Amino acid sequence: MPCAIPPPLVLASTSPRRRRLLAGMGLAFEAVDPGIEEDRIVAGSPVETSRARAGAKARAVAWARPEAVVLAADTVVAIGDGLLPKAGDAEEVARMLRALSGRTHEVVTSVAVVAPGAARPLVASDVARVAFREIAEDEVAAYAASGEGIGKAGGYAVQGRAAGFVASLEGDIETVVGLPTRLVRELLARTRDGTTAGRS
Repeated sequence: MPCAIPPPLVLASTSPRRRRLLAGMGLAFEAVDPGIEEDRIVAGSPVETSRARAGAKARAVAWARPEAVVLAADTVVAIGDGLLPKAGDAEEVARMLRALSGRTHEVVTSVAVVAPGAARPLVASDVARVAFREIAEDEVAAYAASGEGIGKAGGYAVQGRAAGFVASLEGDIETVVGLPTRLVRELLARTRDGTTAGRS
C-alpha cells in the first residue's frame, strides 16, 4: 500500500518570532499573511478575544489553502479586562510602558489549527502573568525610541531589551513571545487522525 503524503503545514502569520519558534520545532512550513484586522475582533474576556482572533486567522488561510494544515496564533496583553493593542508608533509604546510600569499584567496566546476537511479549528490557550518593575521615564523614552516595541501587543518584546523590565514571570515565556510550542505540539497531534504535518 502506498504511503499517504502528509499535507503541507502553513503558518498563518508573518511574525519573525513565530516563524523562529516553529522552525525550532523542526517543522517544515510556509508562512502566509492571514490578512485579518485583528483589533476589530473583540469577544468578551481577553482569553475569548485571543481565541476568536486565532480562529479567524486560521479559517482565513484554510479557506485559500484547503489542502494544508493551517496553524495560527494570537497574543493579547491585558490589564484586568482591558486590552493593550499592538503599538503603532513610539508614542504608543511609551504610553503602554507607563501603563505597565510597576504592575502585573496577563499575556494570553491562543493557537488554532485547521486540518484539511475540518469543519472548524481546534483552539487552545495559555496564560502567563508578567510583573514589570517600576520603569524610569528615561528608560521609557529610550525603549520607545529603539523601535523594538512597535507592532508588538502591549508595546514590548520580552525576548529583547524589554526583558530588563520584567520583575517576575509566572508561566511559559513562549506564551509571552507569541507561540507556546507545547500547545502547537498538542494541537498538531490531535489533527493526526489520518494526517501528519510535514517535517523537515
